[in-house]
Amino acid sequence: MKIKEIKTADYLSASKLPASDYVINPYVGCPHACKYCYACFMKRFTGHDEEWGTFLDVKRCDKPIHVKKIENKSVFLSSVTDCYNQYEEKYGITRMILEQLVGVACSLDISTKSKLILRDLDLLKKMNHLQVSMSINTLDDGFRSDMDNASSIRERLETLKILHENGIKTILFLSPIFPYITDFREILEYSQKFIDVYWFENLNLRGGYKKVILDYIKMKYPQFYEGYIQIYLKKDKSYWVELSQEIEIYCAKENIQYVNYFYHEELVKNKEN
Repeated sequence: MKIKEIKTADYLSASKLPASDYVINPYVGCPHACKYCYACFMKRFTGHDEEWGTFLDVKRCDKPIHVKKIENKSVFLSSVTDCYNQYEEKYGITRMILEQLVGVACSLDISTKSKLILRDLDLLKKMNHLQVSMSINTLDDGFRSDMDNASSIRERLETLKILHENGIKTILFLSPIFPYITDFREILEYSQKFIDVYWFENLNLRGGYKKVILDYIKMKYPQFYEGYIQIYLKKDKSYWVELSQEIEIYCAKENIQYVNYFYHEELVKNKEN
């Protein structure tokens, strides 16, 4: 892992995401190295030629967070890195940021795949409006370990349970849903008692990782390969339309709160308009 410390003018950035006004990314790069990570496009803007997941820039900022700017706004930690990657334990950038946000009248969303977030439970419990989301798309830790270097599925679920028990709003981000592999019903049935809201997002394949994922499916799940060709090369959206309907019916029947982000690009365009 290539690590360096860099200076940044401001931790806050205006957000183009549909559900947040500002984002904070304490790091550039992410050692979780998810094979499907859309954030690998960040390499273009950072001068890194290393493989995604093999470098990490630790952001240092002398300027305190402009808390007046984010009052009554929504803030997202983080959009192109995991703010609780394993090096956060050493550098503590995320904790330092959270210390500045205690008592601020903003809505804070934290997204992570790491049990390390529990280190900061003392600060999280002091936040005015907080929700924590954790990405899970399988109960099979073998498949998970093929895809990322983050906490195990068991650790993620246990983390969500502890957060819920401490009065923190929990979101299970069912993302990215892998066609024919992710069983959303199995995950919901296992976790319903300690999850407040579910988010659903489909697997989008673009750029260099499109071939990586398709090659992986061909090798490990050849029975589904033709289906992936239909979805990702022939642009057939019927799988997602049908799955979206199944999710809607299931969640209505079980009285489950959820948000469907299958049409993320449309949501972004609506926000811009």
